[in-house]
Amino acid sequence: MAIDSLRKRKERASEGLCALADRLRDFEGFGARTVEHVDDGVPYFVNEFWTSGQRSAHALHEISYRACFKPQLPEFFITRLTEPGDSVYDPFMGRGTTLLQAALQGRRPIGNDINPLSILLTRPRLRPPAHEAIETRLSQIDWSDSAVEREDLLAFYHPETLGLICALRRWLLSRAPLDKEPDPVDDWIRMVAINRLTGHSPGFFSVYTMPPNQAVSIDAQLKINARRKQTPPPRDVAALIVKKSRALLSEGPPPPHPAPLFMTGDAAKAPLVPDQSVRLIVTSPPFLDVVQYAADNWLRNWFAGIDPDSVKISIHRTESAWSRMVRDGFAEFARVVAPGGHVAFEVGEVRGGKVALERLVLEAVEGLPFEAPLVLVNAQKFTKTSHCWGVRNNSNGTNSNRVLIFRRK
Repeated sequence: MAIDSLRKRKERASEGLCALADRLRDFEGFGARTVEHVDDGVPYFVNEFWTSGQRSAHALHEISYRACFKPQLPEFFITRLTEPGDSVYDPFMGRGTTLLQAALQGRRPIGNDINPLSILLTRPRLRPPAHEAIETRLSQIDWSDSAVEREDLLAFYHPETLGLICALRRWLLSRAPLDKEPDPVDDWIRMVAINRLTGHSPGFFSVYTMPPNQAVSIDAQLKINARRKQTPPPRDVAALIVKKSRALLSEGPPPPHPAPLFMTGDAAKAPLVPDQSVRLIVTSPPFLDVVQYAADNWLRNWFAGIDPDSVKISIHRTESAWSRMVRDGFAEFARVVAPGGHVAFEVGEVRGGKVALERLVLEAVEGLPFEAPLVLVNAQKFTKTSHCWGVRNNSNGTNSNRVLIFRRK
């Protein structure tokens, strides 16, 4: 009886990926047919499976973060591989794209990240307050408590602006400490302020600098200022928070959905997630040493009151170290994903395409209870943001989303 049951379960697992493969073959959402090929026994499906448009997702997604994928990626898999009420998990949640999309589609969002900043970026958008509550709370802040804490930040800010930022920071640290569940309005204001700290338009608190998903160093900003012959102008901090809040809330809050679960820690250890409780993981791990997350977020961590020395972000400089991280993660995924559930594991093209990360994943997962995967390649042109980093399509950077799709046996 046990052998027969195991055989039937394996047949269902095989049927699951076969059915998904058929849907990928038939996909013509943007007018192109899927190109299929097999490489070393692994089936690849290439098409534009989701749009590369910058503004085609729900407005609540418009929060900047380095090396994040577009909301259409998790939406594609959530729609096809889960039902309302199912748990959707991202163990490397970053800005929380998977969690927010899960909430928007009525699933239970579960997320983990080594940096507590991720919760501060994600949680407020799952329970956004009303416009009126935000404006009322901003009017209650003691903006006169404007002593400047760090004069070196004048490289980015006008003295009056920096005073307002410091006043807001002190007010939030006293009302919404990191170790307690904050008031949703305070949580929201902090999230928006974190995302308005620096940028390349008058919509940010700073003078012109790099795009908002990366804070350059003080020395680098001074060089930018000298090259552009610019000085930081005064900004109305409260007014910019209101403006960004209105944009984020322009399409309303997420619909009712199961309560989210947040964790801060190693992706290989998720003790709060029950065994076999997750139907889908959609995630993207750090890509070797390509992105320096700690350096990119130094200013955001300062504003939020996060001690950078307490955030043990691993940088995997070798393929073997990265593979060990993947192996440890998938061992935990095998525990939390229900039989018949899926893992959509997005990897990019790194080091000029010389390192095929999907091959390292295949080797790392060998022997774990997952069916041999298929690889979906979402072919797309680069966007405006990529060009401002000097990246040209088909030459440098990540040219495509490459997603390994595993099914739990």
